[in-house]
Amino acid sequence: MNKKIIAIAVASLASGVAVAQSNVTMYGIVDTMYVYSQGNAGVGGGTNKFSGLAGGGGTAGNRLGFKGEEALGNGLKAVFTLEYGLNIDNNSGVGTSGLNARQQFVGLAGNWGTVALGRQYAPAFDATANNDALEATDLGIQSSLSVYSGSTITPNSPARFDNAVTYTSPNWGGFTGKAIYGFGESKIDNTWNDSVNSIWDNGKVGLGLNYNNGPLNVDLVFQSRLQVAVPNPIPGGTLKAPGGGSSINEWYAGANYDFNVVKIYGSYQGLDNNNRLVGPDLGQFAAIESSNIWTVGVTAPVGNGVFGLSYGRLSLDRADNSSGNSWGWGAMYQYNLSKRTALYGAYSYFDNSRNSVRVQAQVAGDGDGIGARGESNYALGAGIRHSF
Repeated sequence: MNKKIIAIAVASLASGVAVAQSNVTMYGIVDTMYVYSQGNAGVGGGTNKFSGLAGGGGTAGNRLGFKGEEALGNGLKAVFTLEYGLNIDNNSGVGTSGLNARQQFVGLAGNWGTVALGRQYAPAFDATANNDALEATDLGIQSSLSVYSGSTITPNSPARFDNAVTYTSPNWGGFTGKAIYGFGESKIDNTWNDSVNSIWDNGKVGLGLNYNNGPLNVDLVFQSRLQVAVPNPIPGGTLKAPGGGSSINEWYAGANYDFNVVKIYGSYQGLDNNNRLVGPDLGQFAAIESSNIWTVGVTAPVGNGVFGLSYGRLSLDRADNSSGNSWGWGAMYQYNLSKRTALYGAYSYFDNSRNSVRVQAQVAGDGDGIGARGESNYALGAGIRHSF
């Protein structure tokens, strides 16, 4: 009798815990690929090569996430997401070399939309992934052209804003809007003696509109980095003059249409840097005054999978220098073993002019890279992805 009472009590306790945690979901992606990449080394001659595993993901970034919600009454609910990136080919991830937050935020949601605070996706993140035939893969064409040219309109980390407040609208007949502002939280030294904490310097703003209804998807995005400040040569802050203090503005239009037999994609984006001496970033991005990227692509179902082709071109103007360009094309086939597991193979090729940037597939060289200005390179890979 006592055993039955204990068993019932344990079952009731377990049931209570399950109910209390039923609004929290753990999810993730485990994706890795073998990649071989090669490209001419440029100055000094020779060839750059890489052969190995890309543990950060091939078709999708590896991640472990937790998301949940709590009903507060009258249609209002609290929401949160904690999502962290992983490299599964070496000893880096949760609890080893520190957390790499893809996004982490908390907010309130209702029939009027969602307001959230924390590190979050800017509108460009989903927009660019929507409208490229190779999606947000590390062998993708728009993905590589945008991130290596210093754009925040990219399906990569630059499109995640820190210290951000967002508003996401409900779906109105296929239309959804999103607005984001990321506080720069910069200490600005304008006089070399006095430091102030600025509200606007190095802040980021973004506006996005998505239409998704039936076979048609359209995305429009505007993003801006406000009053850009450059590192101060004297440690202790950043310096607005003489190189920075103005905005870097970007815009994007992309669409795709599904004909069932094939699906076509296209996008165009531009960047206008109003700072005289600095680029979207330092180093190879320095003195980029403006740039534009356009892409086209197509996907088609083949067997139990999807085959995709993509082509794109980057054109940029540098201050006091000749214009440059990079172009590339890529192909990928993904074979679905189940709804959660897929095998894939992909290839990408890029060609960079002397005054462009060193665009390459993002898995080419495992961070060190094989791309060079004035040279071409390619990457070939195959891998497996599982989602849970």
